[in-house]
Amino acid sequence: MRRSDASDARKKDTREKIELGGLIAKAGLRYEKRALLLGLLIDVAERLRGNEAERERLTAIGAKAFGYEGT
Repeated sequence: MRRSDASDARKKDTREKIELGGLIAKAGLRYEKRALLLGLLIDVAERLRGNEAERERLTAIGAKAFGYEGT
């Protein structure tokens, strides 16, 4: 059963990475360089720390985008 647990964990990790990649594509950033994408994410992570208004603003943008998709 231990082998199955490791396999399940790998599958879960792979699925999560695929979903995160889908978010990059949905945002229109599919063809940007990886260094730029990482820089964007690091910058946003720093700006979100202690900034609830920015977190709410960005969450609203994302929720609106998902709404168009029907989810």
